[in-house]
Amino acid sequence: MSLIKEPKGIDFVIESKPLSDTERKEISEYIKQQKLKKKVTTRASKIKTALKTHV
Repeated sequence: MSLIKEPKGIDFVIESKPLSDTERKEISEYIKQQKLKKKVTTRASKIKTALKTHV
């Protein structure tokens, strides 16, 4: 994600609506799943790298 620079004399105001409990839980579960996927792929790539260097 990149930052958006505000032009001089203009302010960006971002207002988010509050999340419901179900939305908050869904987002939290999604983040957990993504972290688990990343952890698994990171381990797999480390194992592959280790096998390549030992051969």
